[in-house]
Amino acid sequence: MMIELSEQEQIRRESLAKLRELGIDPYPAAEYPVNADAAEITAGYDPEKGNFNEVCIAGRLMSRRIMGAASFGELQDESGRIQIYVKRDEICPGEDKTMYNTVWKKLLDIGDIIGIKGFAFITQTGQLSVHAKELTLLSKSLRVLPIVKEAEGQVYDAFTDPELRYRQRYVDLIVNPQVKDVFVKRAQIIATMREYFNAAGCLEVETPILQGIPGGATARPFITHHNALDIPLYLRIANELYLKRLIVGGYNGVYEFAKDFRNEGMDKTHNPEFTCMEIYVAYKDYNWMMSFVEKMLEKISLKVNGTTLVKIGEQEVDFGGSYRRLPILDAIKEYAGVDVKGMDEAQLRATCKQLDVPVEPSMGKGKLIDAIFGAYCEDKLIQPTFIIDYPVEMSPLTKRHRSDPSLTERFELFVCGKELANAYSELNDPIDQLERFEEQAALKSKGDDEAMYIDMDFVRALEYGMPPTSGLGMGIDRLTMFMTGQTTIQDVLFFPQMRPEKKLKKEGEEAAE
Repeated sequence: MMIELSEQEQIRRESLAKLRELGIDPYPAAEYPVNADAAEITAGYDPEKGNFNEVCIAGRLMSRRIMGAASFGELQDESGRIQIYVKRDEICPGEDKTMYNTVWKKLLDIGDIIGIKGFAFITQTGQLSVHAKELTLLSKSLRVLPIVKEAEGQVYDAFTDPELRYRQRYVDLIVNPQVKDVFVKRAQIIATMREYFNAAGCLEVETPILQGIPGGATARPFITHHNALDIPLYLRIANELYLKRLIVGGYNGVYEFAKDFRNEGMDKTHNPEFTCMEIYVAYKDYNWMMSFVEKMLEKISLKVNGTTLVKIGEQEVDFGGSYRRLPILDAIKEYAGVDVKGMDEAQLRATCKQLDVPVEPSMGKGKLIDAIFGAYCEDKLIQPTFIIDYPVEMSPLTKRHRSDPSLTERFELFVCGKELANAYSELNDPIDQLERFEEQAALKSKGDDEAMYIDMDFVRALEYGMPPTSGLGMGIDRLTMFMTGQTTIQDVLFFPQMRPEKKLKKEGEEAAE
């Protein structure tokens, strides 16, 4: 395949060849004995103690200022940047000055990964630096980094184009190191949740990703084929039904951080592959789960941000304390100005038309109510709010409400107009569950390709008896967005789904359209 190179990239490949001619391996295999990093030296160096007098650091060369027989550079590792001082007679103590005059000055480039052995010191201008006694090339960079340049108040070559940043996240992380902080916080969020769940006596488990029936949610699945068994399989849309099987089996609390897959649209808050945490706790209900979630989110926010107040876009959200609990039908009455309680499907369709809410012929009562709620209520819910007590048609896996059988004991948590979590008092009546599945099958026959499949094995599991249980599903990607103040899901995924790049031209062929 022919790869069209820029002039600078061609020069780098020529430098690569010259390094090999000099007997220098540009990609050595041996371990490099790193014993410090930029942040550690910056935070801990004390000139009076003379510490860090034998340091070995490694990272990318991000800048270089050559001044005859001595030079300064800037090295970037995972922890940050630090200045390095390279003197010809120090790294080339004998008569052969090739390492300085040829390698350092001519054949190394910005972006190359190098190792430095030396000692920390303070320059005459007061800059903490590492004085190089030995320099080693660890990996030659063949592409030019988009290093930010400034001139007359203008910024040039900044790597800010979203598509390029998401497609080439490896470059984004190099030249925009603050991006790393988002993913460090993501890891802290997950670790804090694990700590919280484990302290509550819950067990982390794993359940199948390839499933014969894509259950646990109303969503369009990805389908594949298993050749050995000659059966269709689906990438899971949720792990709910398997986790509840484990509650049937005798565990009092189980949870899983799961990769789920839904063959649906993509936007600033949706990616077809996403991470969802689901937890199920026996002998609890949705009221208990609301309090459990409030305490968890407060704990996460304090861990990640040191405060319960988080800036999300233009909004300041408080994850501390108790959250408002608002029945969904009351929310529609409050924000849309209509009372849909007791309406049948025809009345709901008429109401949607009156409110200019677009609907499809395949929609049943549940989706019609959801459409009104989405159009008139969601964007009003800025502070954390539990929307509770959904109609039974909207919640095929949820226990009926103890005081109104037309409703269910379900809540969704909304923040900044977006759903963050979904939870129930779980339906454990196998007869009622089968009837709900059959209602979903009827919707599927009407053309609703997101309606649930009938899972008879799950019904069989319930027939053995499942204790009263509360379950919760929470999107980790969206939670990370909120806790780090990001406004798009792509900014909290290392490698979000993208359209394929146009294929590179092959010699004698036209580029793919």
